[in-house]
Amino acid sequence: MRQTLVMGNWKLNGSKTMVAELINALKAPAAETPSVAVAVCPPVLFLGQAQALLTDSNILLGAQDADIHTQGAFTGENSPAMYAEFGVHYVLVGHSERRTLHGESDAMVAAKFAAVQQAGLVPVLCIGETLEQFEEGETRAVVERQLHEVIAHCGIDALANAVIAYEPVWAIGTGRTATPEIAQNVHAAIRGFVAGQHAEVAAGVQILYGGSVKGASAAGLFAMEDIDGALVGGAALQADEFAAIIRAGA
Repeated sequence: MRQTLVMGNWKLNGSKTMVAELINALKAPAAETPSVAVAVCPPVLFLGQAQALLTDSNILLGAQDADIHTQGAFTGENSPAMYAEFGVHYVLVGHSERRTLHGESDAMVAAKFAAVQQAGLVPVLCIGETLEQFEEGETRAVVERQLHEVIAHCGIDALANAVIAYEPVWAIGTGRTATPEIAQNVHAAIRGFVAGQHAEVAAGVQILYGGSVKGASAAGLFAMEDIDGALVGGAALQADEFAAIIRAGA
């Protein structure tokens, strides 16, 4: 049975004070729901602080992006090998903001996915469609194309040690959320696409929903057969709201 995973993506938010207050506030709800895996992805500057704060916690640490290189003349980048030294477990790759704001192609996302796995970390592959693509009925074609690039580059077995996060771009930071039924239909299509190449991998891979998830909407989403948790944005910055999402997964 797939474990529910609730992951907070803090994006470009945080301060030393906020990191300490938020992590300390999340320790109790995470400990009270051992059936739910919990992770937080702070900005890279706070990874060391977060690592120290999480030593007595079952909350896992994640990073928001990674470079494809281990070292070298790549100013401003951070390698998966460096993350490993800070106790990072998960790394987001292909988040819609990286694809749209930084122009990351499917091929670049696949290369980052491979680099993260080569460092012994777990990539969280973010896939999803824009509002225009959703309205044109292109959702399935978009997510399958994004998945195909990673499978072609890394092999289908690579998904056995990865997480997939479906994030409809039209629902990120907009307050709009796909209904549980809409999200389930896409998640089922994603799992079906993977199953067409490897049934066992498809049965085991966690597929998270990301897109303005709140405490009030989490239970309905998690009740769906193919929704295995959430990649949470804005609500992850509010301890009470994020705790409610964690509890909804129990």
